[in-house]
Formats: sequence, structure tokens, C-alpha cells
Amino acid sequence: MIGRLTGTLIEKTPPQIVLDCNGVGYECEVPMSTFYNLPNLGEKVTLWTQLIVREDAHLLYAFGTERERSTFRQLVKVNGIGAKSALSILSGMSVDDLAQAISLQETGLLTRVPGIGKKTAERLLLELKDKFAVAETAGGANPVKTVTHDVLNALLALGYNEREAQLAVKQLNADISVSDGIKQALKLLSK
Repeated sequence: MIGRLTGTLIEKTPPQIVLDCNGVGYECEVPMSTFYNLPNLGEKVTLWTQLIVREDAHLLYAFGTERERSTFRQLVKVNGIGAKSALSILSGMSVDDLAQAISLQETGLLTRVPGIGKKTAERLLLELKDKFAVAETAGGANPVKTVTHDVLNALLALGYNEREAQLAVKQLNADISVSDGIKQALKLLSK
């Protein structure tokens, strides 16, 4: 099994890259979260990998962090989720957002990912509910996470895309209320 590659990035065409490791070019598929964090062409990079062998192909998937790779491994174990769907999920949301969606049993967050319908989202939540942990306070769910989650959902309902909404939510104060958070986020997005 190929577990990790370190080499020179020689090609970047989403979602595929080619990594030159001592004269051997490894073609890998990467989630967009990894793709956006890749260095420029010609620079060195280290990626965690997962080799999937099918009867018609050997496919290599690469990830920027070991946590992304382990999440990918958990996702492909779910009945009905293949490597392409798992890559799509990791491209559409961060590992922390996925863990939060699973802990809150929030199908709406998962159905926003292209190719994930309501039944697939429900199956993911059911099969992964004990596999992911989100930091919780003694009083239950983390209130900061709930506020940011509510503000994010409000922005998405207003028509902002996921990336814009997440960037705005990250700039909010930790102790803000939901209504004030929405107002501040809208001000940030209007600039």
C-alpha cells in the first residue's frame, strides 16, 4: 500500500494532480480542500494517500492531512458511498463540519454536497454517528458551534454560497448572538 508521497508537484488539474517522486509521476485525485492548499507547480509537497484497487483500475487518492485521509477511509466504508462520493463530501465540507453534522444529526448540511441525497445523508449519519466526535462542553453541545451553525444556515438560506458564508462566519466574535451574527455577517458580505 502507498501511504504517503513526498515529491515535486508537476501538474494540477482539478481534481487530479501529478506528483513526481524521484522520476515516477503519481497521478492522484484530491479533494478541493487539499487542492486549494497545494503549493505552486515545481515545489515539494507531502501528501497522505489511499490506494483503491478495482478490477478495472488502481486509483490513488491524496490528502493534505492524515485526518482527511482517515475520514475518507470511514466514508468509503459506508454502504453506497464510493470513493468519488467520499471525495465530493470532503470537497464540499471540512472534516470538522462533517463531524458537527454527524453529531447534530443534520441531514441538511450533507444534502448540499453534490451527489448526496436525503437517503444517502441519513445512511451516513446513522453509520457514522459513533465514529466522529465533536468537542462538547459539560452542558451539552458547544454553544459557539451552535451559533455559528445557525448563522451559516441563515446565510445559505439567503442565497449565499457555502464558501462566502463560511468566510463571513469565521470573522464573527465567539460570544455573539445569532441575530447579531447574521447582521454582522451580512455587513461583511456586502463589502
